[in-house]
Amino acid sequence: MLSKIKPSVAAIYFSIFALVVAMVSIGYHEPQELAAVANTTNVNALSQNDRTSVDNVVATSVAASVAKTVNLPIATSVANLAVSAQTKSEFTQSDGTSATKPQIIESSISKRSVTSYNVKPGDTVNSLAAKFKISAQTIKWANNLTTDALPVDKVLRILPFDGVIYSVKSGDTIESIAKKYGVDKTRIVTNNDLEESGLKSNTSIILPSAILPEEERPGYVAPYVAPVVTYYAGTGAGFGGQTWYIASGTPDDGPYSHGNCTLYAFNRRVQLGLPVGGNGNIPQWGNANSWAYLAGRAGLTVNNSPSAGAIMQNGGYLGHVAIVESIMPNGDLSISEMNAYVPGGGYNVVSGRIVPAGNIGQYLYIH
Repeated sequence: MLSKIKPSVAAIYFSIFALVVAMVSIGYHEPQELAAVANTTNVNALSQNDRTSVDNVVATSVAASVAKTVNLPIATSVANLAVSAQTKSEFTQSDGTSATKPQIIESSISKRSVTSYNVKPGDTVNSLAAKFKISAQTIKWANNLTTDALPVDKVLRILPFDGVIYSVKSGDTIESIAKKYGVDKTRIVTNNDLEESGLKSNTSIILPSAILPEEERPGYVAPYVAPVVTYYAGTGAGFGGQTWYIASGTPDDGPYSHGNCTLYAFNRRVQLGLPVGGNGNIPQWGNANSWAYLAGRAGLTVNNSPSAGAIMQNGGYLGHVAIVESIMPNGDLSISEMNAYVPGGGYNVVSGRIVPAGNIGQYLYIH
């Protein structure tokens, strides 16, 4: 004859039974047929459904403990369920199916590295761009190509995606590079694995989708910029026009300083047989800025109208003098001078210059 079950024991039986039923219901999934190739979304969804939560493991362990304590007939089944839940949890963690942060950019190092390619007969920049799924511009920038010609066996650097190869220099920061090349700094860090190592000088990194500044592009030629004219003793500015080199030096004859415009003008006037201060009975005229005044006092004609052989003078701190060599048909002047810091000229250098007709009236001429 069976003994009567106490109400408290019955309650425990019922609770354990209800817990087991609930665990079985939650843990059961109807088998699903998988396609031969699953996409990322389906795999993620399946992994999420198959994960055993921490709550599930704890609940089954508690149920097994209670069942064993009160010596229930289903204690063994509940204990087996607890072991299965724990095993499944450990497998999930070791198998890598636990939740991880989304990977936006492919983490494979090989797909973020520069590769080499030997040019084969028939290859063109455009055909290689199509082959490697990058732009022709990226190939040309990475290999310093100024044309589309590709010599056979030339080794090319092939980027994994459009962008620029950049050699890190001392003082560079991720922020400065990102700003200069128009790249999001997060992409620079991620695509070059800089999370831990950071930037290192004399290493190369890839700047995804970067735009190479014009002055760094292959074949760039800087526009000509005339040098800043710095005038020293005996020189002055203002003549303007095209300049060129004539000769180095002039004889050190006469009372003027070596290498200065005044010494050349003195020698050139003597050579032309024309009067000049310091020659014959005409007193020396000193610095260039005083030549017109002292020439007038010496009885020479001084005005604003040029003539071949005339001394051309402008003002300024020490002034500058030159010799009018000829008046051109269009009214421009061809002059010679020394110590003019212009292209083709310089200290103790004789140079030529074309003075535009529109400028000639602002200077003094000593005849």
